[in-house]
This record gives sequence, structure tokens and C-alpha cells, in this order.
Amino acid sequence: MTTTTAAVLVPLLPFLGAAAGLLLGRRAPGFVRPLAVLPTLAAAALAVLVAVRQGGGAGGGTAPLTAATRLADTGSVPVDLSLHIDGFAALVAILVTVVACGVQIYSTGYLRDDPRYPSYAALVSLFTAAMLLVVYSDDLIVLLVGWEVMGICSYFLVGHYWETAAARSASLKAFLVTKLGDVPFLIGILALADDTGTFRISEIHTRLTAGVPLDHPTLIALLLLAGVAGKSAQFPLHTWLPDAMAGPTPVSALIHAATMVAAGVYVVARLLPVFASSAAALAVLAAMAAVTMVGSALAALAQDDIKRVLAYSTVGQLGYMTGALAVDDRGAAVFHLIAHGAFKALLFLGAGVVIHAAGTNSLAAMSRMSGLAQRIPDAFWTMTVALLALAAVPPFAGFFSKEAVLGAAEHAATGHTSGVPAGVGWTVLLAGLLTALLTAAYAARLWLLAFRGRGEPAPDHGRQPVAMNAVLWALFLPTAAFGLAYGTLPDWFDGESLTPALGTSVLGTGLALAGVLVMYGAWRHTSARAARAPLGAVAAHPDAADAVSEAEAIATHEAAYGSIAGARDPADPGRLLLGPLHRHAAVGFHLDAVYGALFVRPVRAAARLVRFLDREVVETYVRGAGGAPRLLGAAVRRAQTGNVQTYLGALLAGSLVLAVAAVLVAAGA
Repeated sequence: MTTTTAAVLVPLLPFLGAAAGLLLGRRAPGFVRPLAVLPTLAAAALAVLVAVRQGGGAGGGTAPLTAATRLADTGSVPVDLSLHIDGFAALVAILVTVVACGVQIYSTGYLRDDPRYPSYAALVSLFTAAMLLVVYSDDLIVLLVGWEVMGICSYFLVGHYWETAAARSASLKAFLVTKLGDVPFLIGILALADDTGTFRISEIHTRLTAGVPLDHPTLIALLLLAGVAGKSAQFPLHTWLPDAMAGPTPVSALIHAATMVAAGVYVVARLLPVFASSAAALAVLAAMAAVTMVGSALAALAQDDIKRVLAYSTVGQLGYMTGALAVDDRGAAVFHLIAHGAFKALLFLGAGVVIHAAGTNSLAAMSRMSGLAQRIPDAFWTMTVALLALAAVPPFAGFFSKEAVLGAAEHAATGHTSGVPAGVGWTVLLAGLLTALLTAAYAARLWLLAFRGRGEPAPDHGRQPVAMNAVLWALFLPTAAFGLAYGTLPDWFDGESLTPALGTSVLGTGLALAGVLVMYGAWRHTSARAARAPLGAVAAHPDAADAVSEAEAIATHEAAYGSIAGARDPADPGRLLLGPLHRHAAVGFHLDAVYGALFVRPVRAAARLVRFLDREVVETYVRGAGGAPRLLGAAVRRAQTGNVQTYLGALLAGSLVLAVAAVLVAAGA
């Protein structure tokens, strides 16, 4: 098998598995699990084969793998079905397929009793195929196809528990907000093609690196950035991602670790010369990354739902990636993308086990349980290491990848990165250091509240299925060790060093340790108050299947505990540290309310006005246009009596009237 054939099969196999799963799901349910797991597993093996044969990217002197065939000759800019696999694409494809395999295997245990599992598994496979199309495609129009298919899949998967109002509204919100960014993204693609004469990413990259300028670099970069902000949940279009936690936990792991949100960062990395052509675009990208990092970290400190903490964490870590891109270092951005994908998938899949074991997704309720760590030892140990990686504690993967970002920012801040303003570097560096402190604090808070609770013993429902625990330990390996590859990764990327710098390493690690210590002190201060009455009863039944337990927890969380902002838990150390800021951070700094006031209510008012005009004005004319002929027809129908004498009388009367009129006219009257 040639490398090109293997590369074509990587996205094709999950797509065929999705199609077969949708066709055979109800007719042959015994084939559903093999069709979900085996094509994705084969795609992962082929992705590894492609990467091994490539043996590194341009940084290692290996030419990218390219292949193309004409898809549509538009008469101006043609559309090609093309592949371009360099070191970035090869490694990101491995991340996507490995996480997708883990999600599919985990789901066989997690959703084992779910009646909609066949359609769920098929949509996960289609989601995976769409992301792989984005990763491998060299044509922006074909890439856009995968980009939009992911949006459709996320709509259905986030709304999997459609019986709950939270899932229905979250799926619709995710679809609409991401589409809000996709419109300018499409315009940006067309404008870029108009400037360069091609949709091929490799040709655009070659043209710009050769010094051929764009006619409208800032406009194109900002249009593309709008789509990236929506897909990768960056400020101000990030509000859909925390709400998307209403979907099943494996879906959350897939969206946050390997697809959807990773797509935006990856596309910017592929098109980075476009953004580097405009200092203004880099400044906007840096400002967006800084606000996203700090704001999401503060919001994570105030969340009661364990999955919402992880969701805001994803938003912040994506901010690190966009920050690295703002300082023109896509190697550091993709390094953090891959490392984050490993430990964030582990955190979400572990959170699914925790929710089932505790019977709730509320950290406040978990803090009033004892022995939860002993009930789920596999999830406890793997999540502990994943939280250390998230907090960038050495020697775990998150430390090396985050330090690569901070090192790149420091390099730009000191004026050593050509084309990047020093202010951009300082913005990313200072925001990244502050976020390192906050990230360690909310990671420690999650661990302490979930695993160090005091109170009634957590219910014991036995060990999790082997498939679920096996996936946790499989993801544990890259979480613990992937960062040690920082010395070899430059050969796969652009050749730039990813070695941690001494200054940022000391600062970042010191701030992370400070965040952990401060949170521990606050927890010790407030933990005694957890003995008070719980905020509400744990509504989910712990003996039910994992997915059923999670669906019940989602549906009953607000009813049992009230609004997150209004649940004044005296045992929450996050509330103690944030003080008056807590109630604002808990609701995402009221950004949804702002959108409601500026956009939702005006649009609804306009819709009501249009409905009124349509019903009372337009329909009046329509009804009149139909009513007048109807009345005329009724009058004519009454004259048609069928009586011959009546017709003769009317004829004579009419003739008499005409004769009289003729005489009067002739007499000059």
C-alpha cells in the first residue's frame, strides 16, 4: 500500500463506518459496535503508518506528501481534491484518530444501554472523518466541507439527551454561534482566493513566504479569525462550549480534545503566514487570546458542575494556542494542541466515571461525600496526573507544551521575533503567566472537592467496565510522557526549538505551585463548613447505567441546587478566593445576557414585527385579492337562474336602455 493510498483511507474508513452504522444500526444491531470501533481503529493504525513513512516534517528535511485531482473547474479559481501531509498534519491526525478510538471504545461501556447508541456511534465516526478531512486537505473549499460537517455532527451529538431542555438549547446554541463565525470565515476564504488565485493552502503558504504580499491582509485575517473564534470557542464566541456539556461525556471528550475546537487552531496554524502579513491581525489575535485565557480561568474557578470546569479549562488552553500563533510560533501552538488533547480527553472521560459514581455532576455535592476516590481508583489516579498536566506541573506533558508557548511569547516580547510587535509578545506572556496561576488553582479545587470530600460514604456500585478503564490508562501514557518529546518534535514542525526556557519555566512553575498552595489553604479554611446541610439531594440513581446517571444529573442539577450563581456554598474555596467576583464569574461574566440584550431580544422583536406585518398587512391584501373575485362571482352566479323568461326580460330592458341613451345622444342632450 502506498503512503498516498493509506492517507486517503484515513478519513475514508470512519466515513464508511458511519454510513454503514446508520444503514445497519436498526436492522443488525450486533454489527453496531464493530462498525464503530474497527474502522476508527484501522484509521488510527494507518495514520501512524503515514506518520512513520513521512518520518518528520519540513523541519527534518522531509518533503510533505502531496496529491491532488481536479474536483471542479470553476472557470476562475479551481477546486481540487488534494492532500498535503507535513509533520503538523501527520501528528494531529494521530491525535484525532487515537482520541476517537478511545471515545468509541469508552462509549461501548458508557452507553451500553442507550437505545440511541447506533446513531450516536455513527455520528462520532462521521465527526472523526470530517476532522481528518480538515487535517489532511490542502484545498480550502474541501476543508470547509469537513468544517461544516463537524458543526452538524456537534448539533446532533450535543443534543443526544434531547429529552432534557438543557441538551436541546445547548445543541441549538452551539450550532448558531459557530455558524455566526462561519459566515465571515467563508467570505475570508473567498477573499483570500481572490487575492492569491488559488484555494490550495500549500500554494498560498509558498506565495506568502516568498514575499508576495496580499492586497487586503488585515481584512482577510480578521474574517478568517471570526470563524476560528466560533469553532475554537474564543472570546467573544466561546459561550456555546460550556453549555455543550449537556451532551454525553464521551462527546465532550471528542469535541474538546481532538475535533471541533482543535480545528480552528489547526487552520490558523496552516494559514499563519496570512495572519503574519498583518501586525494588526496579530494584535487582535493576541488580545483575543489574553482575554480568553484570563476570563475563562476565572469562570472555571466559580463553576459547580465538574464538566463546566473542564469546559472553561478548554477555552483557556485554546487561548494559549492562539497566543502562540499570535507570536508567530505554530510549532508551540500545535505542541500544546496535541498535549492538551491527550490530558483533556482523559479528564473528560474520567469525569464521566466520577459523575456516575457520585450520582451527580455537582462539586458541592461531591465535597459532602467521603471515599469517592477509593470507589473509582482508576479514574482517581489517572485524573490526578491529568490535572497535574493541566496545571503545568513538571514533568508531565502540559508543562513542556505550555512552557513552549510562554517561551515563544517571551522571545517575541524581547524583540527577537521579526514581524511581531513587542506589545503582542508582552500581552501573551503576562496573560499566560496569570492564567498559569489560575489554572493550577481551579485544577486543585476540582481535585479537592471531588476526591477529598467529607460526609456520607459515596455509593458503591462496583468497578467500571474494563473498556472504560482501559481507555483511561491508555490516555494516561501520553499525558504523562508526551512532553518529553520536545527535543524531537521540531523535526516534525518548522525546526524551531521547543525546549523550555529557564526564566518562564521558573516563573510558570512557581505560579502554578502558588495557585495550588493558595487553593489548598482556602479549602482547609472552608472544608469544615461542608458538614452543614447539603445544598440539595443527589437526584441521579447510582445503580443506573453511566449514561442514564449522567442524563439524570444534567436534568436535575438546576432543580436540586438552583442557579449556580445563587448556590451560596459556604464550603467552596473558589467563592472565598473570588469574593464579589464569584457571582459574575459563575455566569461567564454575563456575556450571554449581553448577547440576549443586544441580539436575541431585538431579533425576536423584529420577528414579531414581521409576523404582525405578514398577518395583518400582507395577508389583508391577499385576502382582498381573493375576496373581490369571489364576491363578483357570487353576483354573477345569482344572475344565472336558468329561467328563459328572466333572460328575455333582461335583454329587452337592456335594449330599451340603449335605445333611450341613443336618442338622447342624437338630440344633443
